[in-house]
Amino acid sequence: MTFDELKEISDIAKERLTRLRDFLKIDDKIEERKKLETVMSQPGFWDSREKSQATVGALSACKSVIEPFRDVEAEYGDFEVLLELAEEDESILDEADGAWKKLSAHLDDLELISFLSGKFDSGNMFFSIHAGAGGTESCDWASILMRMYRRWFERRGWKDEIVDIQQGDEAGVKSVTLRVYGQFAYGYAKGEKGVHRLVRISPFDSNARRHTSFCSVEVFPDIDEEIDIEIEEKDLRIDTFRASGAGGQHVNTTDSAIRITHIPTGVVVSCQMERSQHKNRHSAMQMLKARLYEIKEEKRRREADAITGVKTEMGWGNQIRSYVLQPYQMVKDLRTEVETSNTSGVLDGDIDMFVEAWLKKSKL
Repeated sequence: MTFDELKEISDIAKERLTRLRDFLKIDDKIEERKKLETVMSQPGFWDSREKSQATVGALSACKSVIEPFRDVEAEYGDFEVLLELAEEDESILDEADGAWKKLSAHLDDLELISFLSGKFDSGNMFFSIHAGAGGTESCDWASILMRMYRRWFERRGWKDEIVDIQQGDEAGVKSVTLRVYGQFAYGYAKGEKGVHRLVRISPFDSNARRHTSFCSVEVFPDIDEEIDIEIEEKDLRIDTFRASGAGGQHVNTTDSAIRITHIPTGVVVSCQMERSQHKNRHSAMQMLKARLYEIKEEKRRREADAITGVKTEMGWGNQIRSYVLQPYQMVKDLRTEVETSNTSGVLDGDIDMFVEAWLKKSKL
C-alpha cells in the first residue's frame, strides 16, 4: 500500500478503536477492576468461598475485555510510529503494511468480543451432544462431533472435562456432556446449539450405501450459584447408578453417578465425573439450575418477540449445519450460508468461520 492509503486506514482504525472503547465501556471496567482488586486485598477475603469466587469471576470478566483492548491499543500505537517513519523513509512501507494486516485482524477479534455482551457470555459453559435416531450411525457421528468440538476448544485455549457420557452399544457415544472453562466460552459457543446433519458412505454398511445421521447439540452457561432459580425438592427425582468411565479404583464399583430429573419440565441431567456421590450431585444441580435458567430466559425472549412481532430462529431442534462427505465435500451453515469444501479441517476443529458469521449476523 502507499503511504496515503495507510494513513487513511489509520484514521479509520482510530475511529473503530474509539467506538469500541465506548461500546465496551473500557473506562467503567477499569474502575470496576480497581474496586474488585481493593476488595481482594482486604483481610479475610478468602474466608467465604462463594463470595471470593464471585469476586474473582467478576475480576476475570473485566480483564477479559480490558486486556485485549489494551493490546490492540498498543498495537495501533506501534503502527502509528511506523507510519511516521514511513513518511520519511519509503523502505518502511512494507513493514507498516504488515503491521496493519496484524492490527486489522486483532481489531476484528476485538469487535467480535463486543458482540458478546450477554449476561453469561464471558463465562464457562456446559456443552452436550446427543445422538439422534439411527443407532450406531448416529452414535458414531456424535463421537466425531465430540472430537471436532474438543479440538476447537483446544484451538481457543479452553479446557474441558467430561461430566457425563453414555457410550453407544456398538460404537461412538449416545450422549456426552462436557464442562468447558475459558474466556467467553459460552458467548462463542452458544450459537452451536441445534441439529447437525451428516451425509456420508457408512463405514458400518457392508453395501457401502450413503447414510444421513443427525445429532443435537445443547449449550448452556455454567452460571453463578447466586442466580435465583427456585428448585423444590419435591419436583426432583434422583437416581444413582454406576459410572461408565474407562476404569479406576471406584469407577463401576460404587453407585456414585447421579441422574436428576426435574419433573415439571422433564429436564434430565446427570454427572459421573467425581468419585463422590455428593460432589456429583452438586455438579448435577448446577447443570439443572443452568438448564432451567436457559428455559426461563428463552420463554422471556419469545414473549418479548411475540409482543414486538419479531421472528427469531428456534435454536434447539432445528437443523443448523450440514456436513456432506459424499457424493461431494461440503460443510454449510444453513443460517448464514457460510460454506467450505475443507471438510477435514472443519472436522478437526476449524469452525471459527461458522461461529463468527453467526455472531455477526445475530447482531445485525
